[in-house]
Amino acid sequence: MVLLLFPVALLNYLDRQMIASMKVSVMADIPSIGTEANWGLMLGKFKFVYAVFSLVGGYIADRYSRKFTVCASLFVWSCITWWTGRVDTYTELLWARTLMGISEAFYIPAALALITDFHLGPTRSRAVGIHQMGIYCGVMLGGFAGYIADEPSLGWRTAFNWTGLVGILYAIPLLIFLKNPPRLQSDRPLVEKPRHERPTNRSFIQKLAAIVLGILATAREVFTNRSFLLLVAYFTLPAVAAWVVRDWMPAILQQSFNISQGKAGVSASLYWQASALLAAILGGWLADRWMRHNERGRIYVSAIGMALIIPALFSVGNAPAANSFALAIFGLVLFGVGWGFFDCNNMPILCQIMRPELRATGYGVMNFVSMTFGGVADWVFGILNDRKVPLNVTFGAFAGIALLSVVLVLLIRPRRMDPGT
Repeated sequence: MVLLLFPVALLNYLDRQMIASMKVSVMADIPSIGTEANWGLMLGKFKFVYAVFSLVGGYIADRYSRKFTVCASLFVWSCITWWTGRVDTYTELLWARTLMGISEAFYIPAALALITDFHLGPTRSRAVGIHQMGIYCGVMLGGFAGYIADEPSLGWRTAFNWTGLVGILYAIPLLIFLKNPPRLQSDRPLVEKPRHERPTNRSFIQKLAAIVLGILATAREVFTNRSFLLLVAYFTLPAVAAWVVRDWMPAILQQSFNISQGKAGVSASLYWQASALLAAILGGWLADRWMRHNERGRIYVSAIGMALIIPALFSVGNAPAANSFALAIFGLVLFGVGWGFFDCNNMPILCQIMRPELRATGYGVMNFVSMTFGGVADWVFGILNDRKVPLNVTFGAFAGIALLSVVLVLLIRPRRMDPGT
């Protein structure tokens, strides 16, 4: 199951990272983009719609087929990726990124819920960590897109064309081989009755009322869970810095150290994503092992990762002023290690505080809040760039947010939420 989803996770983030790595070429080819603020707004708009539709995607995945949610998401966003290589104006680019945000939002909540349905306590963090490795590989490959954009015989449009076609083709075997697990039933009833027990002669109004009542009951259970609210805040705050690092670091390195678009794209993605990849394996193994002796094991591993992110952000923020490319790379590597520990344990921690039937919904809420703040961060960072605000000031603020996040995760109180474990 994890191996089938690995390429989908890779494509999910490859499509996002390519445009950050090819910023110079895209802006030169589409002059109507104009300013850095417009570029930041385009990046942010993707996240805004992704955030909203994460709620919808998570709710659908919990109540219908997680398999078909994943497959449909892959097919649609791959078609939009292919179309992105054909846009000619800033307005068209905004629409392409908006539609891509809608379609990609359905994937992560459904995929992670599917993985945790198959992988219970003993292998859960490792399974999620391996899946997240696909994300890191996608970002790393996206970093090389700058070289494709710089090659006159290829260009940035070629990268979107071929990536879209690969995704469209992979959706076919995925639909054939991906399976839905038997749904885990907690000791509490579902919000809605199973389909075969529902009345068949209800009117449209009655059916609509049942859906609305189900949504309200779900929202009440989700938003009155104190540990879940803490996890949402913990999941969101570091993501503000992570999205700026992911989306803006190629441009930051290129401008600060006067290097080529290709080298900047690879340097901004390869080092920290490779570190995150290895750290996700180690963090998943360490968390699963720690859980044998302490139910807070995953929380502690995640907190360690967040603590590593604090000095990493200071290093990245001060590297341009120190004119030290090595310091920037060191900071990115350390950021990757911390992020890998953090990333592989978010869904497993959610599984300790949310019953199985609501986990995709819960992760959708987490994505909604996180991506909303990430979109604002991209837009604001573009404005700060236009106003020449020093990087060390911005990244120093990010480091303070990471310190607050360590406190938040340690306040979470886990419980046994899977029957039979």
